[in-house]
Amino acid sequence: MARRSLKFPITLGVVMIVLVVVLAVGWVVVNVFSAVRNEGEAGLYWSLLAVGSTLLALILVGVIVYLVLSIKAINLNRRQSNFIDSVTHELKSPIASLKLYLQTLSRHQVSPEEQADFCRFMLDDVARLERLINHVLDAARLEHGDVARATGNVDLVEILTECADVVCQRYRIPRNTVRIDAAPLDARPAAIRADRHDLELVFRNLLDNAVKYAGDPPEISVEVRRVEKGRTSKPRAGDSGDRVLISVTDNGHGIPRALHRKIFGRFVRLGLELERKKPGTGLGLYIVRTIVRQLRGDVRVRERSGAAGTIFEVELPEADVSTDLESGSTRQATAMSASASTPASEPPHPVETARL
Repeated sequence: MARRSLKFPITLGVVMIVLVVVLAVGWVVVNVFSAVRNEGEAGLYWSLLAVGSTLLALILVGVIVYLVLSIKAINLNRRQSNFIDSVTHELKSPIASLKLYLQTLSRHQVSPEEQADFCRFMLDDVARLERLINHVLDAARLEHGDVARATGNVDLVEILTECADVVCQRYRIPRNTVRIDAAPLDARPAAIRADRHDLELVFRNLLDNAVKYAGDPPEISVEVRRVEKGRTSKPRAGDSGDRVLISVTDNGHGIPRALHRKIFGRFVRLGLELERKKPGTGLGLYIVRTIVRQLRGDVRVRERSGAAGTIFEVELPEADVSTDLESGSTRQATAMSASASTPASEPPHPVETARL
């Protein structure tokens, strides 16, 4: 059904374009012969021909634009339908699980060990719902692009380590499943000037995708290295100094080359929604691409050479390391000093309490 709905406007648009071209060519040919026979009307004919050709070009442009917009609208509706299916499934599964555990606890006597297991399972379901809501809210925030961010120099390796810890804990896999190689950085740490929460979104989504679609057992490697400005991508306005390249490699089945650019679109997920076995909403890579572009960086995907899997590369401009990095200890000390200087009656900052 989806293929038919997309095939019809394409066929209709092509037929309309061909008909317009055939009619125009036929009209020109017929009138050329008429003008040759009546040489006195040649001037009027060529004037009308110029006006008619201009109008024809405008009609053709309009038909082509209409065809392109129709195809985009159909594709967007299809992706939105897949998004609704995925969100419905992501909401239904943990809610049904929570309902089952709560009914069991309310109707049956269970041992303390079973109660502890039920509580752990319910917390996992609540965390799954929270991640889904945060995903949708982050996508909406980035789409509007009108939210102020507190930017600072952030230690890149520290962010990657924290994100790897969170992802490994979420999937209950050994921490050494995700290996981080920052040896090429020498002794100088890499810093990115950005909002810390935005960088967490980028690398948490990339690592989450890598683990989710990796092989069995999963093997994820993250490499951080410096590259000269303009060596792997075109220099951008406002860049100064070198750029940092972060490569996230997995051992999964890989992504077809024809879909390397498409997967960064909003609501895009490969395959049919009702036939998938992996959870998701199709917003993760869209969030990654949007944030990286806002940071004047590039994100791309390529295949592994000689092995199965995918490599996601994120290239970001390196910040000036003359200023202090926004490390965890620095943030904790700042928070403690701020809380000590804040009166007891003053409520917490609304932005910090609202952030999930």
